[in-house]
Amino acid sequence: MTKVNEFLAKKSIHYDKIDRFVAFKMFEKYKDKIALKPIIHIVGTNGKGSTGRFLAQLLENLSFKVGHYTSPHILSFNERFYLKGEIASDELLDFAHDELKSIFKEDLEKISYFEYATFLAAVLFRDCDFIIFEAGLGGEYDATSVFEKKLSIFTRIGYDHIQILGSSLKEIARTKLKVMAKMAIISSEQEELVLKLAKKIALLKGADLKFSKAFEDENLNKEFENYALNFALPQFLKHNLMLALNACLFLTSKEQSLKALKELKNLNLAGRCQKIGENLFIDVGHNEMAALALKEYFKEKKITLVYNSYLDKEIFKILQILKPIIDTIQIYRYSNEDRKPANDLIFGIAKELNIQCGVFKRINPKEITLVFGSFILVENFLKEYCDKR
Repeated sequence: MTKVNEFLAKKSIHYDKIDRFVAFKMFEKYKDKIALKPIIHIVGTNGKGSTGRFLAQLLENLSFKVGHYTSPHILSFNERFYLKGEIASDELLDFAHDELKSIFKEDLEKISYFEYATFLAAVLFRDCDFIIFEAGLGGEYDATSVFEKKLSIFTRIGYDHIQILGSSLKEIARTKLKVMAKMAIISSEQEELVLKLAKKIALLKGADLKFSKAFEDENLNKEFENYALNFALPQFLKHNLMLALNACLFLTSKEQSLKALKELKNLNLAGRCQKIGENLFIDVGHNEMAALALKEYFKEKKITLVYNSYLDKEIFKILQILKPIIDTIQIYRYSNEDRKPANDLIFGIAKELNIQCGVFKRINPKEITLVFGSFILVENFLKEYCDKR
């Protein structure tokens, strides 16, 4: 077992509430020893991972050394740390762990799973030209928000984690937008309430807030559309690439951004409407916004939905959104020590929505199948699926 995994074995990945003051106190105490460059901070409800990875890949195409910290992971903790074009190795993470331990000493035991991962990324990416940190939850309550920011990027904001962030869209948006840096870009595809609040917070903070939009430059716009067509991007990934490219324009220049886009390869991030078989797709989305994106992607088709979810998610609303594309639901049973999956509750919801529902047994290669509901579900499915193959 690696030193990192040995440490993580003592920590729970889940939490009922966040104590931001722990991360803040640790950062204030040790920031001189971490000496991290100002970060690019990505905050929002959906699209953070793909927006950050698109931006990382664009900047790498310009020969910059880039670190991208994202969460959660699917199969391996290492997936959270993308450095110089690849997932960080066990050796690199153990080296960063030793450095972090030498800095924090006995205080290392006081921090949570996510706080540890965040400070580990800070050590790992110390020498990068650009550092991209994805907020794990919210904004002001998140460990990533303690670092000095070069640029804030706000993806689409919607309902999620209402037990922690608030029960209204305004409360959730305020929590996320309050961490706005002096320079910020926001997805223009937002509820009007969110856009108005963003403008208000920008005014109060004296921030230069820009809105992600189509490109005025003809060459850049043509290259963008060609890329989206060549890689068959679903609409939500096309939207996230546009946001990343707008950020690249801000950080570099029009000429460099065009060069970076021309050399851009396929998105190097698993689980985002990813096709892993002829008719088999996986998606780690787990909220209403993700369901709407998938409904659009599979419109006019009927799919088998391999599904499960935690009890704290809006299962009824999610399945109601997906109903027009669902042929049958197959419940993928899995267990988790920290949070209970819905399992049998889904049968009742499916009956109420008049959707055929059963327990997952096997994949029918002739049917379009989508595995969707959470990172944990996709992780368990992939382990079983890969073992069988």
